[in-house]
Amino acid sequence: MNKSTSAVKVLVVDDETLIVEELCEFLESSGYVCIPCGSGQQAIECFSEDADIGLVLCDLHMPDLDGIELVHALQRVAGKHRAFEAIMLTGRADKQDVIKALRAGIADYYQKPINLNELLEGLQRQEAALQERQKDLQLGHLNQKLQHLSETINDLYQDIDKVRRTPSVEASHNPATDADSHADQAQIPALFNQLSPRQLDVARLVGKGQTNYQIACELGITENTVKLYVSQVLRLTHMHNRTQLALALSPSNSGMRRQVTAH
Repeated sequence: MNKSTSAVKVLVVDDETLIVEELCEFLESSGYVCIPCGSGQQAIECFSEDADIGLVLCDLHMPDLDGIELVHALQRVAGKHRAFEAIMLTGRADKQDVIKALRAGIADYYQKPINLNELLEGLQRQEAALQERQKDLQLGHLNQKLQHLSETINDLYQDIDKVRRTPSVEASHNPATDADSHADQAQIPALFNQLSPRQLDVARLVGKGQTNYQIACELGITENTVKLYVSQVLRLTHMHNRTQLALALSPSNSGMRRQVTAH
């Protein structure tokens, strides 16, 4: 299956110029863009400069770097944020060399003289494998971004909560505000003193008759979190339901508050 255009470039590395030229000519006629290289060092430079290179055809035995050393070097360049697949070409199919190549991460190997049609099929298989690896990398990057976004939103909610809890300068010096604050505290039964500030916020809003959705909007948390807080408040105050909780905090139900306090 020949492709008119492939987005993945092929790095062709061999110290024999004629082999490089033959491979490039054939693969380019099959829809691939090839980068010819006559040495391992040149291949590293090309790979470093062109992020579109995703497939590597390399000779095993070369004067400067052999194919396995080259793939190790390309892996260091790629790091964790770039994927590529390598195919080894060899004139001597030594079993130990093949084992070393596979352990090094080389996906496949072909013995010279190379059957070009078989090589093309193998290259297409590695291109498909590369696409799956690239998807995994992209998903990993997206997950990292989502994690960062989640942490940022959580920090933002905490900052908002701090601002809400910090009294303004005017309020802290306003006798009327102080009086209202003391009156507010006086309306809270002693049984509620064991609650955390956020649990108390939720309890007060339940006392005002607000729904979970309204409480969630006002406090900047999710409805599920509100439900969790309500459950905690009921358990800590030994109340059976939110109606009893609302009555205990309602200003017009002082008798009920005395019963709750004495519970």
